[in-house]
Amino acid sequence: MATKIKVSIIGGAGYGAAEILRNLLVRDDVVLLRVSSKDHVGKELGDVHKTLAGYTTLKLEDLPPREAAAGADVVFLGMPHKVTAKVALDLFDLPCKIIDLSGDFRLKSLVDYERDYAPGHPCPERLGTFVYGLPELFREQIKLARYLASPGCFATCVAVGLLPLAQAGLLTGANVRTVAMTGSSGSGQNPQEGTHHPIRHNNLKPYKVLSHQHRSEILQTLASSGAARVSLDLVPVSAPLSRGILAISQLDLPEGHTRESIHALYTKRFAGERLLRVLPLGQVPEVVSVAGTARLEMGVETRIDEVTGKRTLCVMSAIDNLIKGGAGQAVQSFNLMSGGDEYRGLDVPGLWP
Repeated sequence: MATKIKVSIIGGAGYGAAEILRNLLVRDDVVLLRVSSKDHVGKELGDVHKTLAGYTTLKLEDLPPREAAAGADVVFLGMPHKVTAKVALDLFDLPCKIIDLSGDFRLKSLVDYERDYAPGHPCPERLGTFVYGLPELFREQIKLARYLASPGCFATCVAVGLLPLAQAGLLTGANVRTVAMTGSSGSGQNPQEGTHHPIRHNNLKPYKVLSHQHRSEILQTLASSGAARVSLDLVPVSAPLSRGILAISQLDLPEGHTRESIHALYTKRFAGERLLRVLPLGQVPEVVSVAGTARLEMGVETRIDEVTGKRTLCVMSAIDNLIKGGAGQAVQSFNLMSGGDEYRGLDVPGLWP
């Protein structure tokens, strides 16, 4: 009988942890050791994450990081930025692998981190030492990783949508203008004025206009793919749904390319990627098609202005922010780091409607 992978979760009360647990609790190759949290201490997981009732009797415990991680092969960190880095400091001398869902170790630049997240990173010397957990770009590095930073939701949706252009050298010097609509679960479990249902359920509201923290992460990913001197204008929009992101990116259509050639570029680049789907020309991605799944769907469209002759390319991509944009992608990396089937528990259809 194969040895089971021993897992602990630190920061187990949030929506990201709920998705990790939803995947791992039904697997026969994983044993869940502990789930620690500062919230809901003493409650069973099924009392906090309602869909997990009956699958485990484990309770949320308020444990010191080293005690929570004791004996684990892999530790998931599901806390806010800066809090996570302080916890990670207590774990670096342990033999466990670390998968971090926060933004604390995604960026390589301290300047970017302090501008986009918070001043004074708890361990700046660790920036750039975590493998960035985007399998479609860093699959082989993830397999060998000991420490992994799982990407952000906007960063995944936007960057993957632009990846074929970056790798083909078609983004260098480009100005990309992106509007991305997101569900309320991206703001986390704790209620806020902007996520309050009576306000949000019939509203659209831009926020962090041109200054969202995932902008630097997207640019870093595109630079890793060969895109130099890219300018990105990112406008996030709070949308009246609980799950999902729809990102719409516009830029100048590269010289020498057509609607058909761009679509062929995307189709070729993502051939064999089971969680990515390039839609046929004339079709557009929808959140309802990917919500509840680890899939990303994308489409492309072009236009040549009849007055000015200006050529525009539009790239559209949709994901579930908690799964492909969060915990599901972390599980995808966990599968790779553990030497198993990358898509275990992930390559399943969603609900319809």
